[in-house]
Amino acid sequence: MATTELKYDNLFEMMKIHLASNAGRELIKNIGLVYQINIAPKKIGFDEVSYIVNLKKGEVTKGKYEGGKPDATFFFKDDDFIKVPTGKMNPQIAFMR
Repeated sequence: MATTELKYDNLFEMMKIHLASNAGRELIKNIGLVYQINIAPKKIGFDEVSYIVNLKKGEVTKGKYEGGKPDATFFFKDDDFIKVPTGKMNPQIAFMR
């Protein structure tokens, strides 16, 4: 795993806070899936950092999923990753990049 500091590491910290809220607990109850998000500073496949958004347990952790296989894995460049949740990029466009 790379040690590169990503521009938007704090977004995952915000996810942790949200999952502890009433709305976050509702997501956990309704979704119950595990997502692995791999983010590369410049080019996908190089120096990627992985985060797990575990909506079974309500946890957000840095590192690869160790509980088997995640339900879905996403790959982003750092610049594109923040554009999706802020509405500046359509997720389908990010998928095709």
